[in-house]
Amino acid sequence: MNTEDAGSTWLPPVDVLEDATGVTLYADLPGVTREQLAVQVQGEQLAIEADAVLPGPQGPVRFRRRFTLGKALDSSALSAELSQGVLRVRIPRAAQALPRRINVSAT
Repeated sequence: MNTEDAGSTWLPPVDVLEDATGVTLYADLPGVTREQLAVQVQGEQLAIEADAVLPGPQGPVRFRRRFTLGKALDSSALSAELSQGVLRVRIPRAAQALPRRINVSAT
């Protein structure tokens, strides 16, 4: 895990998967409960922040990651789920950014 500041703020590892319908982020947040987690969107910025107390010498830590979403994604339809220390955030593509089939007429 990378540290952002010395000691207490950590950048959690995040896997980003993209498909034709959107983007899914998987963030490792060990020891974080739903009550300690904040997922926010402001403009095109997605912020993930959480406070947790880890066992061992680390003690209290703050997880923080920020992402720029871009106009092709529909942040108003974002969904998030926390399960066993892994946060899953799904951001679908905006309707205008989805591939669409064009019907060709014959003359």
